[in-house]
Amino acid sequence: MRVLVTGGAGYIGSHTVVRLVEAGHEVQVVDDLSNSSPIVLDRIEEITGVRVPLDVVDVTDRGAVTAILAQHPVDAAIHLAGLKAVGESVEQPLRYYRTNLDATFSLVGAMADAGVRTLVFSSSATVYGAQASPPFEEDLPTSATNPYGWTKVMQEQVLRDVAAGDPRWRIALLRYFNPVGAHPSGRIGEDPQGHPNNLVPYLAQVAVGRREKLLVFGDDYDTPDGTGLRDYIHVEDLAAGHLAALETLAAADAGGVRTWNLGTGSGTSVLEVLAAFSRAAGRELPHEVVGRRAGDIAASWADPTRAHRELGWRAEKGIDEMCADTWRWQETNPAGYDGPPA
Repeated sequence: MRVLVTGGAGYIGSHTVVRLVEAGHEVQVVDDLSNSSPIVLDRIEEITGVRVPLDVVDVTDRGAVTAILAQHPVDAAIHLAGLKAVGESVEQPLRYYRTNLDATFSLVGAMADAGVRTLVFSSSATVYGAQASPPFEEDLPTSATNPYGWTKVMQEQVLRDVAAGDPRWRIALLRYFNPVGAHPSGRIGEDPQGHPNNLVPYLAQVAVGRREKLLVFGDDYDTPDGTGLRDYIHVEDLAAGHLAALETLAAADAGGVRTWNLGTGSGTSVLEVLAAFSRAAGRELPHEVVGRRAGDIAASWADPTRAHRELGWRAEKGIDEMCADTWRWQETNPAGYDGPPA
């Protein structure tokens, strides 16, 4: 297939592009590079041997997206573009609602004009809000605890309504949990701009000397070691899930919306991740336990049964491999894509 990938130069996008190219699909990347680097396209070419074309465009610009689809006809789209920092969304809610919702309005409108109605959408486990207890399965009611999460809830509803109004649409809503890791080559990985918002990239920067120590937010939760439990999924497994969803939609006999969790189905604590990353780096990494962080919940992990059954997909990589691959990426790219190599 010919596939448009919005946000394809980003962390999840770049790994998904590699997986698509390796499966024989033709890819067109659209990215405004606000949270990514054009160097990513060079690295994708190193890994795959294929130069993937990039259009530097803000996906909220419907006219620009329409022009791209006219110039580069596609069969399907994977929509990953958007703002994604929970804390920042609390501080800048209007920016998050405007950007994330407008990007989806723009893309879906341009796709409809071009007669393209197969879409894989990047959703999130944040749509489960503060549910009572995991594992979370797809039929639970959706909610959110922050503006970023609400943008995902709203975009999911928009896409369900679009498909209800036009049964030719085939849409996958992929709710993924905590993506970590990097390509085993060490050539592409997560390169957060500014202060890392998530545990594993923060640990990577501690290990490479860019941060002093890890702050553990609370050790008094009702969990085995008192720290929060999360479902960490290797970004390579996540990329494989996008490919499986795309090919499942393309082979379907009818349209409609399908929702799948992408996770391992188990939780790993903050201290367990710290221990795994310390093993990967070959030394104990410094940390300090501080008070709980507002908005955090004790535990979250997926019920991935539906993805196993309907996509033939399951997560294969464990936390040690996730940390080892992250460390390989960070050690060889200590300042990310735009800094000098190690």
